[in-house]
Amino acid sequence: MLDEWLDEFSRKLGSDYYGVADLNDAKDFIFNQGEINIEKYPRAISIGILLLDTIVDDLPRRFEKSVAVNYHHTYKIVNLQLDLIASRIARTIQKQGYKALPVPASERFDDKRICAVFSHKLAANLAGLGWIGKNCLLITPENGPRVRWTTILTNAPLSPTGKSMKNQCGDCKECVDICPVNAFTGSNFNREEDREVRYDARKCEIYLEKLEQTGKLPVCGLCIYKCPFGK
Repeated sequence: MLDEWLDEFSRKLGSDYYGVADLNDAKDFIFNQGEINIEKYPRAISIGILLLDTIVDDLPRRFEKSVAVNYHHTYKIVNLQLDLIASRIARTIQKQGYKALPVPASERFDDKRICAVFSHKLAANLAGLGWIGKNCLLITPENGPRVRWTTILTNAPLSPTGKSMKNQCGDCKECVDICPVNAFTGSNFNREEDREVRYDARKCEIYLEKLEQTGKLPVCGLCIYKCPFGK
């Protein structure tokens, strides 16, 4: 079966998470973000790779050059790994006679909205791998937000691995309180609302730009570090 084979194949390539999402319930959200027509790609394969705890746990010391360099390097390497895995999976699906479109793990599509062409977090959420938390990151029950994601869009007849997981953040606001620029409002994710209801991405961008201007690497990630599920 193609479903089982792709899951096993992704693990052999180095993924820690694999899931399949039915995109039909989110077609308007997806089109509005990146103008992707899910009539061509009704399924999304979600691939995740864990960040190293040793790197994330050092983020409170991110202004130390060695810590910042390690995190920056790890971030780039994991994104590269995700892109390579997505490319291999997409080519394999194409050989089976189906369409497949790997979405870059970390490439900006819209500078004004500060967003990618497609939400990897949404795909992982729809695949049943976690929920979108108050920090606007995908929170997995096992490892919290300490996972990087990518997506392969496809028309292959794959079976969804789950549905949107119920939000388990409750009253917790640790990610909100630790943010150095108060970028999060503390509101729970709602696909029908604009992202600005929950998160001001421009505040993060300005903060990272200021770090660069003072000769520091643009590293934060405190909302990843602080999440109780990750710890």
